[in-house]
Amino acid sequence: METAAPSLVELLNLVRSEAATTRQELERQSDLGRAVVADRLTMLGELGLVDESELGATTGGRAPRLVRFAARRAAILVATLDQTAIGVGVADLSGNLLTEHHEAADLTVPPAQLTDRLSALFRWSLERHPAQDGVWGLSLSVPGAVQSGNDGAFLTATPQFMPTWEGYPLVETLTRGFGVPVWIRSSVETMTMGELHAGAGLGQRTMLFIKVGRRIGAGIVCEGQLFRGAQGAAGLIGSLPVTSGGQTGSLDSMAGSDMIQREGLGAANDGRSEVLADILRRSGEITAIEVLQAAQLGDPASVAILATSGHLIGQVVATLANALNPELIVLSGSIVQTNDILLAAVREAVYGASHPLVTRDLRIIRSQMGSSAGLVGAARVASEALFAPAFLKEWVMQGRPQAHPAFADFRAQLARGAEPDPAPPMPPASGPGEEPPA
Repeated sequence: METAAPSLVELLNLVRSEAATTRQELERQSDLGRAVVADRLTMLGELGLVDESELGATTGGRAPRLVRFAARRAAILVATLDQTAIGVGVADLSGNLLTEHHEAADLTVPPAQLTDRLSALFRWSLERHPAQDGVWGLSLSVPGAVQSGNDGAFLTATPQFMPTWEGYPLVETLTRGFGVPVWIRSSVETMTMGELHAGAGLGQRTMLFIKVGRRIGAGIVCEGQLFRGAQGAAGLIGSLPVTSGGQTGSLDSMAGSDMIQREGLGAANDGRSEVLADILRRSGEITAIEVLQAAQLGDPASVAILATSGHLIGQVVATLANALNPELIVLSGSIVQTNDILLAAVREAVYGASHPLVTRDLRIIRSQMGSSAGLVGAARVASEALFAPAFLKEWVMQGRPQAHPAFADFRAQLARGAEPDPAPPMPPASGPGEEPPA
């Protein structure tokens, strides 16, 4: 078994990545002999990890059998937690999203209450999209930065990602409830992964992903891989100082959605914007979204607020662009998705402050993936971790990751330490925000 495992891992990942699709290609790519390749493919077929039932195109002789990864063998559960919404989905083992559901939520409610809802939605989603061998992994996208460790290893404790969730055993509860490895990454990282593998970044080697909201963060892709930094804190550009109108503060406070709301309220109160003043009289408040809508109607004060935000963000992004020379910069977040003014201001600042070689072929666009990006990225995180060579070699001979010795030990520890949680109630047959299967 120890002798076979390394070659099984190598061949499976060649098939999974589609670097080789026939036995002949596997022999060339792996430098393994024909007999070894045939033997290992037989083993992988018996384990249900590859399929050779499909014939390829003939080139004059016998048509070759295609070797395909059995991506639908099992499922990966994914979820995104945001300040005002949650999303859940089911993906295959290649990280392709099969179905998704989004609904409003409040992350300030007790963590146990929201975890129960997540668990219920996971079970509901699995009823709609059952997998042959159940669930093999669970991946979450969360608002805050998540400290990096051994990226290929599953979590055995809940990392700190939000002050209100500190001390709550989220990882332990989900592992106990679903019996699979759990991974957690920040929303900026998962959205970057989603854009890279299923959005505008597909095929790109160097990319910047900028998420604009209450907080502003960057996802950095170098040589086709997400760069996380020493502690998983790469891209926290919202903490960088910027200056505007004689005031200095963090990019978050000077250009994020809180600034847009604050300045919009000021414009309504001091008479600079009749549109916002009318909204304030009718509703009693001004939100960032209302400033966006007023800008779309041509309100000068609202346009100026968004332009200021975009220019400040663009100045910081230009520094990153000059350092990294990306092929593509993708902006995301409701502020960018619903308004052209901020995007135009970012472009103006980046193109104006960057070296001509940096901007010569640079594209700056908005994301078209919306809320799906985080789910797709979370699925890719789990898929890559499950089949990372160091992790895969410990379970491939057993055919499922739950047999990984370290994970089996972790589950045993949880079983000894606490009783399983009761199953949460099932959600209704349909709900607001549900999207049809992909």
